[in-house]
Amino acid sequence: MAVEWTDEGLVLMRRRHGENNAVVTLFTHAHGRHLGLVRGGGGQRHAGTLQIGNVVSARWRARLEEQLGNYVCELVDSVAAHVLDDAGRLEALAAVTELLEAVLPERHAYPELFAATRALVTNLTVPSYSSDLVRWELGLLMTLGFGLDLTACAATGQLDDLAYVSPRTGRAVSREAGRALSQRLLELPAFLTSPRGAAEIAAPDIAAGLVLTGHFLERHLLAPAQRVMPPSRLRLVDRWSRAARLRPP
Repeated sequence: MAVEWTDEGLVLMRRRHGENNAVVTLFTHAHGRHLGLVRGGGGQRHAGTLQIGNVVSARWRARLEEQLGNYVCELVDSVAAHVLDDAGRLEALAAVTELLEAVLPERHAYPELFAATRALVTNLTVPSYSSDLVRWELGLLMTLGFGLDLTACAATGQLDDLAYVSPRTGRAVSREAGRALSQRLLELPAFLTSPRGAAEIAAPDIAAGLVLTGHFLERHLLAPAQRVMPPSRLRLVDRWSRAARLRPP
């Protein structure tokens, strides 16, 4: 008897297979990061549906559970088309999909992470997309067992004026306690310890947030798997770092 399921998924990767087919990786709600063959998926007819970052409804079928199996996908949300004309948002979408492709184990469900990712990519057009991305990366680290402790100073226990993070332990450090060692610590932008607000967050804080999460993504998730930071995310950090340097006085 064949194995079959239907699920919603985010397109992470499409690789041509043979003359006209494609192997597609989806991050699905109930089946995690899951590969499948799309017949005809290498052609133009499926190009719009299988664009990286799109949300699809997928039916997967195989004779045995351990086989690659076949996908039939229908478009649910053309996420990529919504941000096609904005280089920063397009890079953010690529960074999300490439990170998930690089760090998620295959066929392991993370329904809460899927919901957070679905919300993030659906709302890439909102002004807060960059700070939402940093928070999402913190959530990714937590989901995979490497959450940071940003609630209190590791040295004194105080709950306010947290300004740094230890690159070794991932714990917050207050401004006063970390003053002498500030060059060795990672900057903790205020928006990560404050309630979400509608106010626009300055470029230096976004850049600092991406550097912070990037350090732990590399240390805990990428390096152990002998992976490197995705190029799209490197470009995103460079974009925000340049914006921070060019900000008006």
